[in-house]
Amino acid sequence: KWYVPETLSLLQLHVFSFICSVTNKKPTQASITKVKQFEGSTSFVRRTQWMLEQLRQVNGIDPNRDSPEFDLLFENAFDQWVASTASEKCTFFQVLHHTCQRYLTDKKPEFINCQSKIMGGNSILHSAADSVTSAVQKASQALNERGERLGRAEEKTEELKNSAQQFAETAHKVRFWWDK
Repeated sequence: KWYVPETLSLLQLHVFSFICSVTNKKPTQASITKVKQFEGSTSFVRRTQWMLEQLRQVNGIDPNRDSPEFDLLFENAFDQWVASTASEKCTFFQVLHHTCQRYLTDKKPEFINCQSKIMGGNSILHSAADSVTSAVQKASQALNERGERLGRAEEKTEELKNSAQQFAETAHKVRFWWDK
């Protein structure tokens, strides 16, 4: 939950703004949407939305300290943000960086003043991706083994069927022979 406390001059209410990354349209379109939630309210109001292609720069402000502040520079807009925690900012940057790498082919935004751990190989996303890859490999291997076992069971079933038919034919012949 990323928020920027703002104060309305007349009502003195706190307003919380959130960032959401949306990637569920076909063809895939990623956007960053800023919505507000007024204190005491459960509903959200969309404030601003930018397409991911409009993002030009992500500024972590100070790479030498864990701070929740960051800036997003779009084609025609500049927006300042404060995450709930530095850790949430780091997670958001990792997700945003991964989303940009995945969905933007041409102009990818510049990530400046970001801690190296955000873009490094030990990110949450890489760990999650490794975990998912491992799970998929295990599931695939288990599926292959199950397929092989089912294949062997099918062969044995066919053999049993043939043996049963041969036994029935032989039993019929023996009975016919004894009945003579």
